[in-house]
Amino acid sequence: MGTIDRRQSQKQYPPVLENGDGKAPFRFPFVSRSFVPSVFTVMNMVSGYGSIVMAGEGSFILAGWLIFLAAFFDTIDGFVARMTDGTSEFGVELDSLSDLVSFGAAPAFLVYKFGLDSFGMPYGLILSSLLMVGSGLRLARFNISLIGYHKESFSGLPTPAQAMTVASFVLWMHSQPLLTGPALHEALACLTVVLAVLMVSTVNYDTLPKPTLDSFRRYPVQMTCYVIAAFCVLVYQAKAFFVAMILYILLGFVRSLTVLVRQWQV
Repeated sequence: MGTIDRRQSQKQYPPVLENGDGKAPFRFPFVSRSFVPSVFTVMNMVSGYGSIVMAGEGSFILAGWLIFLAAFFDTIDGFVARMTDGTSEFGVELDSLSDLVSFGAAPAFLVYKFGLDSFGMPYGLILSSLLMVGSGLRLARFNISLIGYHKESFSGLPTPAQAMTVASFVLWMHSQPLLTGPALHEALACLTVVLAVLMVSTVNYDTLPKPTLDSFRRYPVQMTCYVIAAFCVLVYQAKAFFVAMILYILLGFVRSLTVLVRQWQV
């Protein structure tokens, strides 16, 4: 009994957190270096939730653009964290939770409301849930393999790329209905299954290099293609972005297949 009392007397209130830089622990500061990037991470989460609400209201255009806004905040929070040296375990976990909302639940609900609900229950629900489950597995695998914050490639299709592919497809089909009725629903189902499988696959995908002079010197062809793709997106908008994302997905698949064939030959 005395041992329990001594242990209870050693508890510290409020709880003590550790700095991201491994320095001495501190008690909840008013503002820490991880505060600013965490604000952008929370905005990522809010944008994803807004996309879910808008999809439920039938506002598919706004729902799709909110996913793009979430991807923008997801990019900014990592950039700010590196600039302010505000990386922390808390930030990593918050980022994963936000990504699951914005790039897992939001696109899954969007495809369900946009067409997969026509398959009825439980088939439409199961099909759409593949995006959320795939995103959760992809993020969990990324977290346990996270060694540093500067990675040149990813194993499996990144969740933001999957979500933006879905959003661009919905925006394109809603504004310029190339496919309608059963054809649209079947295409949406195929896209959902393929993206979910790619997220949990071991296909290797490059990170997008930053638009700096050094990047243009090191990757001239790749950066030129990105510039052309950005110009096409500005002109043709959603359909160009969808085509660009499909090319990005196919490039990773073809490159991984080429490496696998070379390994077999050796």
